[in-house]
Amino acid sequence: MGSIKKLAGHTIWYGLPTITSRFLGFFTQIFFTSLLVPYDYGRMSLIYTIIPFLNIVFTYGLETSYFRFALNTDKERLYNTLSVSMLVSTTVLSLLIVAGAGPLAELLKMPNHPDFIYYTAGIIFFDTLATLPFARLRQEGRPRKYAFIKLVNVVSNLLFAIFFLMICPVLQRKAPDMMGWYHASNGVAYILISNLLASLLTLLLLYRELRSIRWVFDNALWKEVMRYSLPLLIVGFGGMINELMSRLSLTYLLPGTAEEQFTAQGIFAANYKLSVMIVIFIQAFRMAAEPFFFHQSKQEDARLVYARVMKFFVMACGLVFLGVALFLDVWKLLITIKNPTYANALNIVPIITMGTVFLGIYYNLSIWYKLTNQNMVGAYITLAGAVITILLNIWLIPIFSYTGAAWTTFTCYAFMMLSSYILGQKYYPVPYPVARILFYLALATVIYLVHHYIRSLHPGIRIVHAFGVLGTGIYVGVIFIMEKSEFGRLLSRKAG
Repeated sequence: MGSIKKLAGHTIWYGLPTITSRFLGFFTQIFFTSLLVPYDYGRMSLIYTIIPFLNIVFTYGLETSYFRFALNTDKERLYNTLSVSMLVSTTVLSLLIVAGAGPLAELLKMPNHPDFIYYTAGIIFFDTLATLPFARLRQEGRPRKYAFIKLVNVVSNLLFAIFFLMICPVLQRKAPDMMGWYHASNGVAYILISNLLASLLTLLLLYRELRSIRWVFDNALWKEVMRYSLPLLIVGFGGMINELMSRLSLTYLLPGTAEEQFTAQGIFAANYKLSVMIVIFIQAFRMAAEPFFFHQSKQEDARLVYARVMKFFVMACGLVFLGVALFLDVWKLLITIKNPTYANALNIVPIITMGTVFLGIYYNLSIWYKLTNQNMVGAYITLAGAVITILLNIWLIPIFSYTGAAWTTFTCYAFMMLSSYILGQKYYPVPYPVARILFYLALATVIYLVHHYIRSLHPGIRIVHAFGVLGTGIYVGVIFIMEKSEFGRLLSRKAG
């Protein structure tokens, strides 16, 4: 149990900057909804849907591979080899994007804005070069610097955006001759420029990690890493299709004009953001769990630890799910400050949030193919999920719009979770407490459904929130009763 306490500690160390950064990033996005009409917010969201796809291609699984090979390879040789590989590939891919800016802008239905593509290429370039330095900070256990730089990235991004979107218009009115370069209608461009500047600043703050790179390339090591890493590229790319294709598909599958499609995209994306609580928790957990799982694999009780970690993870996810789903009226206020249209898709938030819980469980389960070097199996799972996502989006979005996209996401993640569990029990069996896990998921779902019914009766906002607090209390109380002995072991001094 001491190892679980260690993982919890690591999750706090790496989770706090992640949580803080994601919260700041979340409120930055909410800030954008108050400044952009849904059409512009939709265009911005489309760009930020493309960026994670490019991140997967540009990094091609090297971050996970770094953790995996750092266990039994000379770390300096590994770091130098992977850094050289990433620098060369990033430069080539970025130049290709810049060269094809015109056709790419046409493809994204923004033919008059190849500049959006230039800014995006710059963001990806700087973010990719920061990937291995950040991984090195995590692998070497240097959370303070990691936290500081991550926070600087988000805060600087927000400050640059405030400058361009709020301060510059005031300066333009007071001194139009000095601000001839500024055009208030280019809100999306200034948001991308803000991100570009923040990414550049982040890379500068990683100067020491970058300076330590030597132009040393071990070809044999690189080939070995690629054999492990390339299936992770498929896993990552398939995962991004599953995670983001619903948002992207709205722009192309819904009937109507491009403006109407981008408006729908903006509304869906704003509501998707409301599942941020569960996304933040999962990301914080993954930051600590990935290196932890690899280190733990050397221990005799590794599988028991993985099982316990899963149970605690699901318990926490259920609590976060209820925090989102039972208090939708509060979350709604964040995206409807100036434009109530954003609330049109509020019904998708619980669906997306529970689907994201399934994704988090899948991330936990996926350790089996990473440890057994069967990454291609993980690739097959995510590719199958991608096919499900594409087919269901084509079928459901034209009929059910936002709701169809949400149920597509839910179904895809449920499939990936179940597939990974079944295959994992075959190749690397872990004694997960399945009955308890299903019970906690069912308990959270039933509490939400009861609360949803009560809310549909319109008893008043205070009563709705009172039942929300009561439902959360019931969930926590049941867990403490059922897991009393587990919590006792976790908190005992002997377990530490």
